[in-house]
Order: sequence, then C-alpha cells, then structure tokens
Amino acid sequence: MKWITREKAKVDRIACPWLIRNFVDKDAEFLFVPKESVMETARKEDAIPFDTPGAELFHFSEKGIEYDSFDAIIRKYGINDKALDELARIVRGADTRMEDTPHESPGLEAAALGFREISSDDHENMRLQFPYYDAMYAYCKGKLSGKIKLEH
Repeated sequence: MKWITREKAKVDRIACPWLIRNFVDKDAEFLFVPKESVMETARKEDAIPFDTPGAELFHFSEKGIEYDSFDAIIRKYGINDKALDELARIVRGADTRMEDTPHESPGLEAAALGFREISSDDHENMRLQFPYYDAMYAYCKGKLSGKIKLEH
C-alpha cells in the first residue's frame, strides 16, 4: 500500500512511517510531496494521506488534549500496546503543545531536527531514524517492565 505525507519530515512524519511499517503495513511505500499537493497526489496515486490537513490520520483533540497523527494511526488501527502508548506520549510531546511533556520529548525533537539536517531527502531521513524509534520502543518496553530506570 502507498502512504503519503508532506515533505521535509521531522517528528510525526517519521514516527508515523515507523509505526505503519512495524504495526500496520510491513510493505508500506511512502511518498513525500509538497504540502499543497498531498491530497491531490494521494487521489492520483491511491495512497493513504497522513499527518496533513484534511487527512483522516491527522492531529485531533479529545477532552482538551491535542493528539498527533501517530495517535490517530494507533486509534484507527486498534493497536493495543502499552509500550507503544508510552512512545506515543513521547512523540506527542515532541510534536505538539502539551502539559506535562515527557522528559524524553525534547531530545526526540532535537534528534529529529538533526537527522533532517544530515539527510539528503525524506527517505534517507526515515532510514536513519528508524533505528532510533526501534531503540525508543525498546526503552519504553524496558521502562514499563521496570527493567530500565533513568539514572538522573
């Protein structure tokens, strides 16, 4: 299946492909296009748009909380995984304005900006960042099990 979003990805537009590839569609193909052409290109390419205005898989608010596209994908596809929920909080904290931002979120945002700077395009950015998300997911599993404890 094809998935499409805005180019020049940072946090949510890399976290979402990681989530999609690992929990929704292991053979997913990702397209990154200018913001103004996402929805039109999605129709032409029969691709699922995400993290772009007008897409079903976009930011939403519920009970005064702003959620991001990572959350929208978890909700739409009924993914039930406590470690993934913890990772979603970290991604949301890096991608949106939220109270009680997890302390890991600013580091995720900084890393995402750095990866974007050293990548030649969004596909390379995705390739470079996926191991980071693998590590963050493992960290969340370890944190929830009590196996990992931050030492500061």
